[in-house]
Amino acid sequence: MLLGGKGEEIALHIGEPVSRAQLRQLVTHEQERMRAAGLAAGGSLALRMPPSLGCVVAMLAGWRSGAQVALLDYRLTRFEVDEALTRLAPQLVVEPTEDVTGRLRGYFDVKTRITPVTGGRPAGTPHVLLQLSSGSTGPSKVIGRSVDSLLTELDRYDRLDGFPGGGERRVVLASIIHVLGLVGGLLHGLAAKSQVYLPRMQTVDGILKAVAADDGPTVILGVPSQTAVLSAAQTPPKLPQLRRMIVGGELVKEDVRERFTTRYGAELGVMYGMTEAGVIATDLTGATRPALAPTHDMPVRVEDGQILLGLPADPYVGQSDGTRYVDGWLRTKDAGTLDEATGLLTVHGRLDSQVSIGGLKVDLSEVEASISAVPGVTEAVVVHGTGIEAFVTVREQSTFDTLADSLAARLAPYKRPRTLHHLPELPRTATGKPVRNAEVLRAAVRSAAAV
Repeated sequence: MLLGGKGEEIALHIGEPVSRAQLRQLVTHEQERMRAAGLAAGGSLALRMPPSLGCVVAMLAGWRSGAQVALLDYRLTRFEVDEALTRLAPQLVVEPTEDVTGRLRGYFDVKTRITPVTGGRPAGTPHVLLQLSSGSTGPSKVIGRSVDSLLTELDRYDRLDGFPGGGERRVVLASIIHVLGLVGGLLHGLAAKSQVYLPRMQTVDGILKAVAADDGPTVILGVPSQTAVLSAAQTPPKLPQLRRMIVGGELVKEDVRERFTTRYGAELGVMYGMTEAGVIATDLTGATRPALAPTHDMPVRVEDGQILLGLPADPYVGQSDGTRYVDGWLRTKDAGTLDEATGLLTVHGRLDSQVSIGGLKVDLSEVEASISAVPGVTEAVVVHGTGIEAFVTVREQSTFDTLADSLAARLAPYKRPRTLHHLPELPRTATGKPVRNAEVLRAAVRSAAAV
């Protein structure tokens, strides 16, 4: 399904165009390397690879060999990698022969090594894919996806009006080892015969060059922070082939939406999804914002303000919170409302953003939105420890200097942050979401102050 098609068709563009015939040859060669290293059907391997042709080839070769493939972000520290390998116990690890660096690189040219793991075990579950959750609020969880789960999600993408299909290009900015970039970008692109293009650099210039590289209709897949980067370009070139940008992971600020759609003459679509389930609900044209339409055959309901998803099996592998998946329903920990008349879902943020201050309920997402709405504030993350703390990026230092006064006119006293922290940029997870772990954020403040 993923490797089929006419041999001369271009499947990928990662530095150079890669035809389907070339991709099949590369995957076959990689299978032989894995077989020589001891991999057999029912085996297991972990990939710790940056975005690269080597990553795509190793992933497809593992699946073609009948193995379970676990994906580890290449930016993990050695300590984090060792912890993950202890939890997952793969038989093989595929890694670059040399470490890679470059925060804004869209892809890397790498050679790979395949290393047997002492104590590694064959796949212990029927899942073909294991991923780690983003860890934006705490320790990562191991999430398993079955063949049926992935095929169902690919079918959901097929049914999305406005999502790129055959004959269209998708410029993928989202990580190809995380759910949007992996399934919506890479796997659906291969299955739908839609060329997958990774830009060399994820800068404004690099992204726009990738869009301009072909006259065919093009869609960008990324995260809202990348939309903000593109919308900051004052006079971008005319790109009539750019149909829309589709983002997932967090809410899009309205001023960012307006700048992007005005400057590029393209639509900005939004998706809501989870690693546990893939794409859940979408608004690919901006017509229903902030509400989203649940995707085909995705059971969604709201109970006590929490979004629940109907899934055929518990997505978590190994130790998990037994209260998350009950009677066929996954509790997302996201707050939302469902309009019974239209069937549209509105996502309000994380339920764990509700805290009590002096006996009064405060929604941290409301505080965050109020700070973000202050002119000159570019981003904000609000957490609660001993009190409410806000971590803020601004265009000008003067905005931060007067921020407390600005908030005094916008928020009741009990809602105002006890502490305001200025950061040059917010720390982010591998999927581009702002980190909401207070210790990580405070460490970023200390690091910035030491520079």
